[in-house]
Amino acid sequence: MNTSSAERITSPFGYRSTALEVISGHDLTGKTVLITGASSGLGVETARAFTHAGATVVLPVRDQSRGEESLRAIATTENIDKVMLRSLDLASLSSVRAFAEQFLSDFSTLDILINNAAVMTTPETKTADGFEMQFGTNHLGHFALFTGIAPALLAAQTSRVVALSSIGHRLSPVVFDDIMFENRPYEKWSSYGQSKTACALFAVGVSALYGNQGITANAVHPGGIITGLQKYLPREEQIAMGWFNEEGVINERFKNVEQGASTSTWAAVGVELEGRGGHYLEDCAQALPASKDVPMGGVQDYAIDPELAMKLWEVSSELIAK
Repeated sequence: MNTSSAERITSPFGYRSTALEVISGHDLTGKTVLITGASSGLGVETARAFTHAGATVVLPVRDQSRGEESLRAIATTENIDKVMLRSLDLASLSSVRAFAEQFLSDFSTLDILINNAAVMTTPETKTADGFEMQFGTNHLGHFALFTGIAPALLAAQTSRVVALSSIGHRLSPVVFDDIMFENRPYEKWSSYGQSKTACALFAVGVSALYGNQGITANAVHPGGIITGLQKYLPREEQIAMGWFNEEGVINERFKNVEQGASTSTWAAVGVELEGRGGHYLEDCAQALPASKDVPMGGVQDYAIDPELAMKLWEVSSELIAK
């Protein structure tokens, strides 16, 4: 299952490449791209890159006022008509279903889906449907979104799905006998890790089930970036983890948002990935196996295991059907 250095999928880009550098030379006129979580951080920069390349970009957001701010940051007078805000709350299956129904009414095809939205280290809370918040939002919300708009992805004949995972997946596999923390104490990092492992397994599942119908999916670790994702983490905890110092100077290993959006962009347009899915990508390349020697990179076997991906698909299908 693990990939050797010689077999890796790589690209001309790397750790410090930006999304605009990756998408340079790509003309996406006539293509439709859907990016969740585009009201801040990586989502804004990802949307900016695809708008720059001429795509029609659909931005489902929960907070409309923040979405309007993003729209102003992304769009110009020349392309404003190609950037569209829509309402979506991934923590509510009824919202996801309503969005999917409207999307299929408005668009016959979807070329690229980027599951960018996420929450991290939230207090112990539930979604509108009673799911643990991080698993429910990061994985199940996107899973329901994909199943709802799959007809548009299939109609495009060749389409790509990008699922944002995280180095945090190394903190926990999917604990199938207690996904919702009903029989074990809630722990915010284990919850986040489980949800991000689920995002990676989702990409494996999509490629296994839909690859022969033209949909491929890959998971992405964007790198360490300071964004709004950290809003539930106390400043003291972030300092203790070495993310920045007492003066607020960010650790030099961190990327800026333009760099953080590069691997998602490559996963969506890179020629090296044509027809290839089920992989975990970082720094614009396929990740190597996780190692204690490289604590900030690599992928765990359990996050790309085909059998676990199918098990998660079955469980997720049952959960969103309730």
